[in-house]
Amino acid sequence: MSRRTALRLAAGGLAALPLSSACSGPGLSLSVSGGPNVTTESSAGAVLRSRARLPEPFTLPLSVPEVLRPSSSDATTDYYELTQRESDLEILPGLHTRVWGYDGRFPGPTIVSRRGRRTVVRHRNELPVPTVVHLHGGRTPPEHDGYPTDLMQPGARREYVYPLDQPAATLWYHDHRMDFTGPQVYRGLAGFHLLHDDEEDRLGLPSGERDIPLLIADRAFAEDGSFDYPARDPSLRGEPGVTDDFASGVLGDCVLVNGVPWPFLEVEAVRYRFRLLNASNARRYRLALDPPPPGGAAFTQVGGDQGLLASPVLHEELPIAQAERFDVVVDFSAYRPGQRITLVNTLGESGTRAVLRFVVTRRARDDSRVPRTLAEVEPLSRSQARVEREFVFARGGAQHHGMTLWTVNGQAFDPRRIDADPELGSVELWRIRAQNVPHPIHVHLAPFQVLGGGPTTSGWKDTVDLDNGGEAEILLRFDGYRGRYVFHCHNLEHEDMMMMANFEVR
Repeated sequence: MSRRTALRLAAGGLAALPLSSACSGPGLSLSVSGGPNVTTESSAGAVLRSRARLPEPFTLPLSVPEVLRPSSSDATTDYYELTQRESDLEILPGLHTRVWGYDGRFPGPTIVSRRGRRTVVRHRNELPVPTVVHLHGGRTPPEHDGYPTDLMQPGARREYVYPLDQPAATLWYHDHRMDFTGPQVYRGLAGFHLLHDDEEDRLGLPSGERDIPLLIADRAFAEDGSFDYPARDPSLRGEPGVTDDFASGVLGDCVLVNGVPWPFLEVEAVRYRFRLLNASNARRYRLALDPPPPGGAAFTQVGGDQGLLASPVLHEELPIAQAERFDVVVDFSAYRPGQRITLVNTLGESGTRAVLRFVVTRRARDDSRVPRTLAEVEPLSRSQARVEREFVFARGGAQHHGMTLWTVNGQAFDPRRIDADPELGSVELWRIRAQNVPHPIHVHLAPFQVLGGGPTTSGWKDTVDLDNGGEAEILLRFDGYRGRYVFHCHNLEHEDMMMMANFEVR
């Protein structure tokens, strides 16, 4: 029996299991132990309600993460130093939140690199638990990719080397410790890493203070202002996972943008570029402008996960799943000075509907533009695929401590098992399916293109979102490095509960 046939039969068997009948709405599946499958506000998970007093939306100014300066540079390389440590930040007015942050910040400082120059980041772990750093979207050698078991113990140092021989893109870095990625990212271990190149510079897109990264993440707060997270072991040293009610995912009731709850941003009546990142554990968003601009689309998308698109794509609403990035241009010249425009989440309810408010201050000179042609994007074709594989992301097939796990093809993650073995330089076609609840699927190293996926899946991707019962065909290019990498669901509670698998480029 061929591998392709075996995988298809395995996928078919999983589809026939009772777990595939899970509800796609806020209902429950009865076929699992250790908590039902739950979908809330179109996201997999249950809402954790804050007990702290939350601020009124749009009363706090947006903060833009500071750009980290190199500690040194030479002819080929820029070197950076980061310390992972605890700090107390005033996220909610009058209260302090204990954060695990890069340099004690949430989000961490932004690293800015240029294609053709190597970036080396030296991390020191001053946290009480092991950590791992993954450069999400980076085409990185396996020993520096942040494999989940490549732990940096408390008090240890680790050097990550990033060649960054890839087009300009909005990347981000975050913790990737096996079994504990969810709570450690939730506590603050995430930040932007922006990559520029000459091709992007020639376009004339909004730049400087009009090029703003926006890290969107929902959180819940305990009464004292601390992050509230339903970990089975809050010390994050013992049993992994979350309590049964949150087995499908942890959704907060407070939306933070760059670590600020429901902030406002003053803008001039010109074009701005916003680098949108969904850094939430489990929440999906569908973003829109209220009111929409008269006579034009709300968002002009110029880039995605892996860099520039071939040409701009217009969106009235923009769905964005966990770990996805969308680079968009918003033209505020269609609004009058003094007008307030709200970035809303049309999937949200009550407090999770609001995200960010823009306040137009005045008209100003604008030399930026959005060209009709952005970049040369080589389209992959089905005929290039040497191998076809199928993977089903579902709940079932394995248990741990009475909890039915989230699995890939019915198998829990095992660092020793290789689930795919692509050849270096090859193109493969993967059919991926989602069961029980929505799943955003992320593949390390290999950029991919989605076949027939619609306007929000244009260009090169590294993460694709699937609804419950959804299916996608993706063409992946395995170039750059040989070695072992992972692919997984980027609902971080699912990832921690074993929805991850290995591939090894040979």
